[in-house]
Amino acid sequence: MDRASFYSPTAGRRIDMPRASQASFAIGDVVRHREYDFRGVIFDIDPVFANSEEWYESIPKDLRPRREQPYYHLFAENEDGAYIAYVSQQNLLEDGETGPVDHPQLEQIFEDFDGLRYPLRHAMSH
Repeated sequence: MDRASFYSPTAGRRIDMPRASQASFAIGDVVRHREYDFRGVIFDIDPVFANSEEWYESIPKDLRPRREQPYYHLFAENEDGAYIAYVSQQNLLEDGETGPVDHPQLEQIFEDFDGLRYPLRHAMSH
């Protein structure tokens, strides 16, 4: 299999990955965690796991997701409030609520919720 690599500032190292990686979701999509009660808006995508080893090892072995799949950075919310989440593709579902997410950082990157997703602000898109 053809391989590539990229530098992850979060992990502090180069990340080896397959050259082709297929993301199921896009920036601006509203998603829900498969197991835990939170939802969020995707604001960045890593083609494979690119966080710290400590973060990865903190997940119980029987729940630890595969490294070689897309990982998503979310502006997340639950009943306790808003936060940033890092979630593997296998643990995300399309959000069935299809309503806006309440996160204070959304307006920095996105336009208002359009009923399906959050469009990028014009200044943020290429």
